[in-house]
Order: sequence, then C-alpha cells, then structure tokens
Amino acid sequence: MKQKYLILGGDLRSIKLAEMLANDNNKVYSYGLEKSEDIQENIRIDKMSNLTDAIDKVDIIIAPTPFSSNGESVNSPFASEEIKINQLLRLNKNKILFAGGINNNMKEELDKKYLKVIDIMKREELVILNTIATAEGTIKVAIENTDKILQGANVLILGFGRVAKIVANKFSLLSTNVTCAARKISDLAWINAYGYNSININDMLFDLKDFDIIINTVPQILIREKELKHMNPDVVLIDLASSPGGVDSRIAEQMGLKYVWALALPR
Repeated sequence: MKQKYLILGGDLRSIKLAEMLANDNNKVYSYGLEKSEDIQENIRIDKMSNLTDAIDKVDIIIAPTPFSSNGESVNSPFASEEIKINQLLRLNKNKILFAGGINNNMKEELDKKYLKVIDIMKREELVILNTIATAEGTIKVAIENTDKILQGANVLILGFGRVAKIVANKFSLLSTNVTCAARKISDLAWINAYGYNSININDMLFDLKDFDIIINTVPQILIREKELKHMNPDVVLIDLASSPGGVDSRIAEQMGLKYVWALALPR
C-alpha cells in the first residue's frame, strides 16, 4: 500500500484520478461522489458517508479544480449534498490538502488548519496544459448548442488571457472567424499579430449582433441587458469564467438566449 488518499468532491477528472490511484495500489476513499456510477461500482474505492471519518483515515486529501465556485462549498457536482468549506475548516486535521484555484483568502484560512495546502494551479506548466482541455470542452459545448456547423461561424472571445489564447487558437483551426475583445492596447496588438480580428471591450456594443458564438473568459460581468439586446437571438453564449461569470445570466435566460455557464470544464 503506497498512500491513503481521499478524493473529495470534484468532477469527471476527480473520478478518473480516483480510479488511477486505486489501480496503482493506493488506498483510496471517496466523499462527495455518490452520484458517480463509476465510483459506486469500483470495489477498490471505499465510499465514505461521513466527512470527518473520511479525513481521519487518510494522509492526503485531493479536492477539485476549481476548489469552489461560490466561496462557500467545494465543487461537487456528483455529491448528494453540498460539501461546505466550513466543514473542512472546523475539522482542524493534520493532513495535506491538494486543490486547484483556491482564492487567496480561503488559502490563508486553510493554511491555518492543515499541515500543508497545495494549489496545483499555481504550477504554470499545469495551467497551460489545463487550458487545452478547457478549449476542447468549449468546442464540444458549442457544437452541442448550435444547429450550425462551426466552419465559417463568427466567434467572439471576451478577454485574452491564457484560456482565451488557447480557445481562440482551437476555434481558428476549425475555420471559424475569430474575434477577440480586450481592453489593454498590448493585448489588442497581440490579437492582431495572431491574425484574429480585434475589438476593444469598451466599444463592442454595436458589433455584438454579428456573432454566432460568444465565449467569455473574464470573471467580471461584462454582458448586461444593454449588450444582450444587441445580440443575434440565435447566439450561443458560453461562459468559462468562475463566479460571478461574465454574463447576466438571469436577463439572458429571460430573453430566451441560449446561455451555458460551463463551470464543469477544466480550467
């Protein structure tokens, strides 16, 4: 037996990791994955119903990436009930905790309670590779939510950070017409250098009607009612940003626009 791991919540990546660790002869426990048939059917993974007991049994806790989308609970789409972050803070265990995308305030609180807290998304090489999976997942979401082919589609990407760069590249390889929106003059210059169309975010209002797919990567509300009213009614809005996202989802849904907040995608 090599190590004792607890896989705490998470998405399909967490499920795959649990299976890989168990196959490598580690002792693996799971909590917050009750709705996963793969976990339930895997006899090498011990399914725990009590979080305190689960943590008591292990050396290492592996939480999801991103760790939380709302600052209150651990990301756990396969859990029967929410895993409150306060539970982890109350346990005060001498364990190692791995997770990804932990905000600074939460990291400080966890550091006080655990032997070591490691945010895997602080590793640059992993962040870059992770964006590839995000980009491919975004393509899948786009295909599933439109009845048009992607070739020739007009795609707008809001932001030009790591994720946006890779998303733009992958969509351009599918022969879409890619436009990227940014504020910084240097980003706009790089967008043009890559061969994409560019728009200043502050000036994009009247151009929004021209796009079939709009992808947001900025964790700040940029698309409100005013912008939504200028869009093509058949537009597909894909939000890749963590909370609060970049789109006023309530208004988008009221207007009958197709909006997908793709939090389950890797990033």
